[in-house]
Amino acid sequence: MDDQDILPRRQALLGGLATLGGLTLTGCTPENPPTYGNILRVADNFTYQAQRLLLPRNARVREFDHADITSMPAIGTTNPGDAKEPSYNPAFGETYDRLRKGGFADWRLEVVGLVARPGVYSLTDLKRLPSRTQITRHTCEEGWSSIAQWTGPTLADLLSHAGMLPAARYVNFRTFDGFVDNLDLVDALHPQTILAYGMNGRDLPIGHGAPARLRVETQMGYKSLKFLRRIEVVRAFDDFGKDGNIQNGWSWYAGI
Repeated sequence: MDDQDILPRRQALLGGLATLGGLTLTGCTPENPPTYGNILRVADNFTYQAQRLLLPRNARVREFDHADITSMPAIGTTNPGDAKEPSYNPAFGETYDRLRKGGFADWRLEVVGLVARPGVYSLTDLKRLPSRTQITRHTCEEGWSSIAQWTGPTLADLLSHAGMLPAARYVNFRTFDGFVDNLDLVDALHPQTILAYGMNGRDLPIGHGAPARLRVETQMGYKSLKFLRRIEVVRAFDDFGKDGNIQNGWSWYAGI
């Protein structure tokens, strides 16, 4: 069977699933990402709703032993301060380069939006929060996987420290290499969703997102954004337009 046969068959299958999902899975509501009338996007929403319905809210992914740790390549942006990088963002690249040269002593993570105590957190501040160490599998959309150890506070603890307000529904993330994404509160408050500043017993390397990155163990690797600079707690879903996953052909929800 060639590719021309596969795609129509997949679209037909997904169209049937979407029909079973009903009208709540089409279009855009505050609870679901938009589909832009694309049947594949409707199927993404079906997957999202099905996993939320069928899986326990805090179901944990498997954690491994230290002996299971493997090598893990640094892919995508490996240094936001390097102007030769394809994803170099001049708005933040120079700032990141300055912070890196200073050992990230002046790095600050902004936490704003629907929180009682908006503010900034230094790397030292993050390390003062209770930390969690977990050895988990990173599953890449390119078809490979690896196992690594990650250390840092849970995102839930950070949001609690900032005083997340009841109206909150999503958490947005912005990075020094210009990426933006978000999570619903199920994944944001999951006990294995952490802000990692350590990897395999050492400080997080530059290529893996120093000084702190997101680890979303319940989704594919591209949801675990590197080089964090800002967190926004919000009520309404934002697809971030041309900068977001959906309009660039990626699933917003990539649960595994």
